[in-house]
Amino acid sequence: MNARAEIHWSGSTQDRLALASRRDWSQLEGLEGLWPELERLYGSQVALDAPHGRHPESLRFDALRQAIDRAAAAFADLGVADGDVVALFAENGPRWLVADQGLMRAGAADAVRGSAAPAEELRYILEDAGAVGLVLESAALLQRLALDGLALERLRFVLLLEGEAPTAPGVLPCLTWEAFLARGASRPLPASPKGGPERLATLLYTSGTTGQPKGVPLSHANLLHQLGTLGVAVSPSPGDHVLSVLPIWHAYERTAEYFLLSCGCRQTYTTLKQLRSDLQKVRPQYLISVPRLWEALLSGFEDALAAMPSSRQRLLRGALAASRAFHRRRRVALNLTLNQETPAGRFLAAAGALLIWPLHATAGALLWPKVRGQLVGGRLRTAISGGGALAIHVDGFFEAVGIELLVGYGLTETSPVLACRRPWSNRRGSAGLPLPDTALKVVDPASRATLPVGERGLVLAKGPQVMAGYHNKPEATAKVLDGEGWFDTGDLGLLLADGTLVLTGRAKDTIVLSSGENIEPGPLEEALVASPLVEQVMLVGQDRKQLGALVVPKAEALQAFAAEANLPGPKADASADPALLRALSRECNRLLAARPGSRPDERLGGVALVEPFSIDNGLLTQTLKQRRDRIGDRDQAAIAALYGEG
Repeated sequence: MNARAEIHWSGSTQDRLALASRRDWSQLEGLEGLWPELERLYGSQVALDAPHGRHPESLRFDALRQAIDRAAAAFADLGVADGDVVALFAENGPRWLVADQGLMRAGAADAVRGSAAPAEELRYILEDAGAVGLVLESAALLQRLALDGLALERLRFVLLLEGEAPTAPGVLPCLTWEAFLARGASRPLPASPKGGPERLATLLYTSGTTGQPKGVPLSHANLLHQLGTLGVAVSPSPGDHVLSVLPIWHAYERTAEYFLLSCGCRQTYTTLKQLRSDLQKVRPQYLISVPRLWEALLSGFEDALAAMPSSRQRLLRGALAASRAFHRRRRVALNLTLNQETPAGRFLAAAGALLIWPLHATAGALLWPKVRGQLVGGRLRTAISGGGALAIHVDGFFEAVGIELLVGYGLTETSPVLACRRPWSNRRGSAGLPLPDTALKVVDPASRATLPVGERGLVLAKGPQVMAGYHNKPEATAKVLDGEGWFDTGDLGLLLADGTLVLTGRAKDTIVLSSGENIEPGPLEEALVASPLVEQVMLVGQDRKQLGALVVPKAEALQAFAAEANLPGPKADASADPALLRALSRECNRLLAARPGSRPDERLGGVALVEPFSIDNGLLTQTLKQRRDRIGDRDQAAIAALYGEG
């Protein structure tokens, strides 16, 4: 390996063995070729469950393949042909997947987005994609779109996945799902698509935190690369249960779903509202989600712990401390930390782990199986987190109670996975090693010179999963893709000597203080949400002397904190006594000061209590990422007060 931070997949023995045990899909011309083979392999097994929809459904692999063929025939009869794009605005469910794969089997691509997106955004996507057809969740969404003019002239049909079809404007056919499948049953299956794996499979529109969404065209080759390489991280068996909660139109959930179904898994769709009960009913072996869900599960454990008798609390807290300490020392002994450990340090860590092992083993036998059962049903083999950085304290908790939590990293533009942690190299705090055939490098943001291993800079990536360029946006493409095919991720990070990627923040999120110091808020926010007082937090301070924090508190915990300090508690309108805010600020700064490598300028000048950030109020994306600009707009008065500008 050279001294500069450009890392190519090493082709390690462990990776090659993992891939050798998975089925090779590289011979496929497109994703549509997957389903006949899965029918042959797993025909009578259940592929998809949707217990909560208006029409609960369950499809076996053979019925799924048949439904996809019927959908393809119906789409072809409606005029869909090779190279066409059809808009698909709907939520999770078997019908979404059947429509998606029916379009691909008919030679078309889909432009996807969730049905809850603003109508003007959906109309923009419809126009930008040049869609010739429209697949919608329901008639209510069709009414909300209020289509007219050119959009209607170009459309050949509207298909509704749920409910009855209204009379569409003009002569535009508007079909119910049942009528659509019946139409396909009486029509011939279209000829196999032309163009090979490089043809367009889908247009994914980014749910970006600013500006109009950009269309990301992904080819069948992009997606097939993921099917062929994700096996380095997870090894599902046919019949394993998977619980799906993320939006299916998001690249992360979608690719994971294709991969897990290709392994013969049984996929159950749930919602955030139904998640806790479905974890107990389904008892999944695999659960794929974003950091916010894992934080919520930990928060639920802490709430349950706080309600227990004090003797039980002491027992569990002591056991948790012992298991955390055991795993921390074990990671040092195995050289699975972010630091370069010395042989002596590794030996001492191994000795320390052996001393703690009896306590950890006892907890592992008597306590943690019950905790796992209450949290995730008790059968979870592998949990996967993606779509953002996972806080160390959350990571460490799941490790302590015996849940293997892997982290993947990527972007919509990269199909999405670029790197992931492996079970045999699960470095907490890292984004893992590159996927097969993938290269990563770290460059100076200004000069673009490749930096040495261990130095922080801008992360670039290259590989078969990287898009060819944004749809109809050559200028935006030129900003992120260079002449050699290197994609600018916009993330800051560094590479370790073994190729592990460590992310440190987003280049565009960097806060520049008036002193000129650059602050990456992500790691600091991760440290702050470790506090039992903090539910959500966003740092501010651009062009100011000091950082400030917008804090969504855990109300009961903050009330108890105030009472213990003999201070007035927070008010119902999220305001608080200045003395309480100062005490909370001190507590936050204590956490920030305890971070390894903490700097003096990474301290808060003050905090403000604010209302929660949620999808419903538009302050979180569908994948629960903060829309920092919108939060800043909503809470501009609180920010001004933080800096005495009110």
